[in-house]
Amino acid sequence: MIRIEAETLIPGRGNAIIDGAVVIEGTTISYAGPASGAPPGDEKVMVSAVMPGMWDCHCHFAGIAVPDIEVDAKEPDAVKAARSVRDLSAVLDAGFTSVREPGGLGVYLRRAIDEGAVQGPEIYAAGSVLSTTGGHGDVHGYPLDWFLNPPGQPFGELCDGVPEVLKGVRKQLRKGARLIKFCASGGVMSEVDHPIHQQFSLEEMTTIVEEAARADRVVAAHCHGKPGIMAAIEAGVRTIEHGSYLDEEAADAMLESGAILVPTRHVIDALLQRKDVMPPYAYEKMVMVADQHRVALQLAISKGVTIALGTDIFVSGSYGVNSVEVRHLIEAGMTPLSAIESATANGPLTVGPQAPLTGQLIEGYDADVIAFDANPLEDSTVWGDARRVTHVWKQGTTVKAPA
Repeated sequence: MIRIEAETLIPGRGNAIIDGAVVIEGTTISYAGPASGAPPGDEKVMVSAVMPGMWDCHCHFAGIAVPDIEVDAKEPDAVKAARSVRDLSAVLDAGFTSVREPGGLGVYLRRAIDEGAVQGPEIYAAGSVLSTTGGHGDVHGYPLDWFLNPPGQPFGELCDGVPEVLKGVRKQLRKGARLIKFCASGGVMSEVDHPIHQQFSLEEMTTIVEEAARADRVVAAHCHGKPGIMAAIEAGVRTIEHGSYLDEEAADAMLESGAILVPTRHVIDALLQRKDVMPPYAYEKMVMVADQHRVALQLAISKGVTIALGTDIFVSGSYGVNSVEVRHLIEAGMTPLSAIESATANGPLTVGPQAPLTGQLIEGYDADVIAFDANPLEDSTVWGDARRVTHVWKQGTTVKAPA
């Protein structure tokens, strides 16, 4: 047994405990609470702060070298997977023991992690993103015939009409997808579509949700514009990704349906600093949505919409700063404790029936546990700096500790 004693214990949901302890027995937590009541352990670890392993509920292990999907489309999967090995390790080192990946190579990388061939977080992957022809999941600069038969794993699965979206869902399930993702609106990194415009009809969206539910999967909807947000909520999606044009009506609809917002503020701030390497059309659209996204996020927080942390990191080599999203949530109006809840306890909510017992320090939960060199409720400089994460335990196994 491992007994972790901490000056501050942050359970993931609920108030912090001063002078707390977590006891790991095998792959599970056998105790979490005041140190005075903790059983002794075979191994004792002293830390400043302990909390559950974090969840990044929106990032892509795509092995992209630059933020340009046309460049990505012609690169071999083997090269992209090799780059992703470094990214997987960086995410885990930063304290993220679980990742929900709504599009990318994660369905395959997970196998390598489970086999022990590479080190990384637990991955809940969607496979390819379902998109209309000409939609956000399309690569508009290539001939359509080429994109319909790409040389490797396509990021976007083009499907139009009910029969094709049914097949699109089933193809992702065949790959081992643990959730389904579709584009309910246009996007930023795609060339000709507009972020506000709705993609897929309500009938198509509802079909996707119903087919996923038959396999105990929930659905994530990429949405910037309000029309897509409202239609996706009506169709029954579990999460709204980005939500740039969310307003009071949309927030109320999310509260009524129980849908979760994964706002991904980090990707906007990060890419606004990379004008020199982005396609001009993508940078222009990023500028267009940036301020509106900030207002929408602040509104969602003030209305009490459930929020789960996601970064939308997709460029290889950019991982490891994932927890900076906690700081973005605090700056948008969350308390530090609520922002941490978005990064921990709310993560499993985004995968529905596939959810594990993680994200909280509770007896019987999986022993996904991390420690910091300072109290993150008081020291915001820990966010975005993987060096401040001193320990990581994934399902009870120590994967990071001081030398």
